[in-house]
Amino acid sequence: MRQLFFLFFVFALKSGFSQFQVQGKVLEFNEKGKTIPIANANVYWLSSTIGTTTDFDGKFSTPYQKNIRQLVVSSVGYRSDTIPVNRPNLGNIVLYPNVVLDEVVVEKEVAPIQKSLFKVQNVVSVDSREMLKAACCNLSESFETNPAVDVNVSDAVLGAKQIQMLGLNSPYLMFTQENMPSIRGASQVFGLSFIPGSWIESIQITKGAGSVPNGFESISGHINSELVKPLTDKRFFLNFYANNFERYEFNTRLNHNITDDLGVGLYIHANLRNGYIDNNDDSFYDTPLARQINFMNRWQFMDPESGWVSYANIQYLSDTKELGQTDFNIDEDKLTTNAWGSEIETSRLDISAKTGYVFPDLPYQSFGFQTAYSAHDQNSFYGLNQYDINHRSFYSNLIFNSIIGSTQHKFKTGVSLTYDGFEENVNNTPFTRYDNSLGAFFEYTYDSLEGLSFVAGLRADRHNNLGTFITPRLHLRYSLWDKASFRASLGRGIRGANIFAENQQLFASSRQIVIDGTNGNYYGLQPEKAWNYGVSFIQKLYLWNRVLEFSMDYYRTQFDEQVVVDWENAREIAFYNLEGESFSNSVQVDLNYEILQDLHLRTTYKYFDVATEYRSGKFEKPLQPNYRFFVNLSYETLKIAEKQWRFDVTGNWLGRQRLPNTNTNPEEFQLAEWSTSYNLFNAQITRVLSNKFEVYVGGENIGNFTQPDPILSSSDPFGTYFDSTILYGPVLESLYYVGFRYKI
Repeated sequence: MRQLFFLFFVFALKSGFSQFQVQGKVLEFNEKGKTIPIANANVYWLSSTIGTTTDFDGKFSTPYQKNIRQLVVSSVGYRSDTIPVNRPNLGNIVLYPNVVLDEVVVEKEVAPIQKSLFKVQNVVSVDSREMLKAACCNLSESFETNPAVDVNVSDAVLGAKQIQMLGLNSPYLMFTQENMPSIRGASQVFGLSFIPGSWIESIQITKGAGSVPNGFESISGHINSELVKPLTDKRFFLNFYANNFERYEFNTRLNHNITDDLGVGLYIHANLRNGYIDNNDDSFYDTPLARQINFMNRWQFMDPESGWVSYANIQYLSDTKELGQTDFNIDEDKLTTNAWGSEIETSRLDISAKTGYVFPDLPYQSFGFQTAYSAHDQNSFYGLNQYDINHRSFYSNLIFNSIIGSTQHKFKTGVSLTYDGFEENVNNTPFTRYDNSLGAFFEYTYDSLEGLSFVAGLRADRHNNLGTFITPRLHLRYSLWDKASFRASLGRGIRGANIFAENQQLFASSRQIVIDGTNGNYYGLQPEKAWNYGVSFIQKLYLWNRVLEFSMDYYRTQFDEQVVVDWENAREIAFYNLEGESFSNSVQVDLNYEILQDLHLRTTYKYFDVATEYRSGKFEKPLQPNYRFFVNLSYETLKIAEKQWRFDVTGNWLGRQRLPNTNTNPEEFQLAEWSTSYNLFNAQITRVLSNKFEVYVGGENIGNFTQPDPILSSSDPFGTYFDSTILYGPVLESLYYVGFRYKI
């Protein structure tokens, strides 16, 4: 591994210093006539695929192309500009908003889901327009029209939605909010529902091992969400949602610019589910009763002239879920055998801040500091089982960015400090653990858009429970030919498993908990270690004067050590360290095309081969479809007098799934070895009535497929065979909703 990194550094030093860079800064004028930077603007050489995008401060740098000498600068909502290049530093480039003059102006916008030809990592970028195609009440529902990740419901009682990537569950993913750790530890199961969709500005989904500045825990991928910014967001936003299962959502954002450089926002989210829904007549709620209130106060300071930018957030959440049998009365039946019921009460406080400084005379050089604190408290019971967890977390990260000789050779370096304190109560048995780590990292980027580019990172950490270890990460990109890129990645991740917080559905069953570990620091178990590597290819071309995008990728995750979650004995759930092989192979093929003007088709096929050696034998991962097929059709009419129609239809076909072994149960409580395959359809229609107001209606699971008998022994929930954990399909029947959005 060290030899591989060394070869790439030598190649960079020999090949890159001779080519100088063209740089500049892309800006716009705000309402008060002051310039502000435009992030993520496209900057590319005329009639080529060679280019880059601007950073958060609107700055860019790209190798000079002497045979072209003209740069095109474009961004959504702005008129493109072509700049003749006759000097290395182009200075400030101002883009102006698109305007409608006397004639009708027909424009082509950047797609709401983008795969870049130029980024070294395999990143899918999703902006807020894509999230408007579904109800998107929280982060877990923000991926309904996005095939990059899979969304599953964990069990038939809790109703929590879980994210999967590359065939692995969300604990192996890294979730960050504005590049600071977000959903982890105590919030692993329900945390996706704690981030309202209306607060999200964009999402970046990275497949494979992430970057070393973000830590050492990422194994299968990295999902980062960016929140709306007070200085650039609408002054006022209001959203209301309701569905036929008596779920109601309220979202509002209020922003105020105190000065041109300082803005403040107040974001409020509330939801209520009070429908007593039991359409399959098994005496259990098909979806939990729930109520949540969620506040965020967000501050932003940005002064491009001085080079300083800062954010500060404080968020508080209170969430309560009631689930179980429909005749359960919490005041009379709690922790009794009168009726089976559950309540999950969560309160959470998040405080975070980050500050960045760009050197005015050295625009390629900057430093940033991030810090975050969270306090998560959950008190819950499931029938006769009790589970409480208190999680305190602190995170800080200091990053310095600069170059080596020229902007073709960039680097990031810094240090990070983390602390996690866990106090758990499992049926009156206490578990306490404290994790703290100090790490340092260095990441080098060689950028040559015409040929090979790569990012090589290395971090070293000293952890009180994991020991001292090295985390390497490597990402490559090579331009094969016009509008075609090949990528490869390799990386290692390490983490400690929080077996109860990550598998809370186990409490909604009669299974006995067995932990077979004696010498590890995580409930007696050893930490998890895995390598992830993969390759991807993307080709963009014109077919009948419209862009066709084809991509395919293959990733493999190989575990050296893993905490096996064994459901193969119907009477227990066992946790033990891996004693053989465990791996995940994932193949994905995407084809995107604009069939007619403004009629877009996205299709995806996924194949999974995920297997683990259990003590009873080597089996495929349970409740994992062996294939998925995704198709999305979207159409938007031309905006006339700010009025518009939007139509969106999504279909998912899921292949058969292996079910955990239930042969030791009585015959009436035995399941087949494999589930049936099935399909799901969602649709939404949006009517834009003005640039301030729009209404939408939609449906989910329109085909009305539900899993028959999702709860084993539902008539005897305190008996030996009660089990709600074997869920391969929906419990809820067809869901229909209506809502509106208002913004000024």
